[in-house]
Amino acid sequence: MVGNGLALCEAYDVALLDLDGVVYVGHRPVGRAAESLEKARAAGQRLAFVTNNASRTPSSVAALLTEVGVPASAEDVVTSAQAAATLLSERLSPGAKVLVVGGMGLRSALYARGLRPVSTAAEGPDAVVQGYDPRLSYGLIAEGAKAVRRGALFVGSNGDLTIPGGDGPPQPGNGALLQVIRAATGVEPIVTGKPERPLHHESIVRTGAEKPLVVGDRLDTDIEGAYNGGADSLLVFTGVTDPMGALTAPVHQRPTYLAADLTGLLVPHPEVRVEGGRFACEGWTARWEGGEVVLDGDGDPYWGLRALAAAAWRSEAVAERDAVATALGRLDLG
Repeated sequence: MVGNGLALCEAYDVALLDLDGVVYVGHRPVGRAAESLEKARAAGQRLAFVTNNASRTPSSVAALLTEVGVPASAEDVVTSAQAAATLLSERLSPGAKVLVVGGMGLRSALYARGLRPVSTAAEGPDAVVQGYDPRLSYGLIAEGAKAVRRGALFVGSNGDLTIPGGDGPPQPGNGALLQVIRAATGVEPIVTGKPERPLHHESIVRTGAEKPLVVGDRLDTDIEGAYNGGADSLLVFTGVTDPMGALTAPVHQRPTYLAADLTGLLVPHPEVRVEGGRFACEGWTARWEGGEVVLDGDGDPYWGLRALAAAAWRSEAVAERDAVATALGRLDLG
């Protein structure tokens, strides 16, 4: 973990923020998110909202952000649909036909890149692009499969197997839907959304970020995407990942920083010092004793979590839950 004495909103020029589970959940704002982002902007940090959701246009995403208290314009939003359209525009001729197995978010992104969205295999598309749309029909999926069998390039906006289900269990996401065409054709899609690099690259190009910070709540998309893109990351615990999940993460899903919520952007994150097998952070010390981590100290529990994480992540081996459970219980993080 890195600490430089500056608040994260001062140390990084652009925050690349995930949305659901970070800024809002469904259509409900996450607590303290709006005021934290307002203060980060006031400190000079630029905000970009980066989403794997390909069903909404940037304008509709910006409108939802504004509705939950975070003023935004379409230019502040980067979507997996835009990353898919960029990839296709680099591989196809201007005006090429692309069969869209998805909604308006994809169609709008393709138009913006000079490509021609179509809806049937009979129109001879050069590519098929699939993105999540709650109204997606079997007929359109079947047209996509037919075009892929005929040799069309197959691109998926993202590979998320599930999406948040509001107050209920998770629902099938685009990654699950991609498997229908994949199974029917034997063709693997090129995926552009997090954690793959195209969406991260799109975000960097669009924002001009020189030192970006990826902010998210999911290890397998946001944090792994930052790792793949060579960027630092902040994991917040307002979405799907809990502290135990962070402590037992593999190397490619370990965040640079940990925070309860977006207030973590507004403070310095002290560096963890390693001294003789002890991992120390602001009054907390973690060490391995036998087969588990022992945590001593007092103060802000998230600094204790930083020390505990540094101990758990001492090697490429993934820490067992039993090895960190007692120490984590001391922090009473809920």
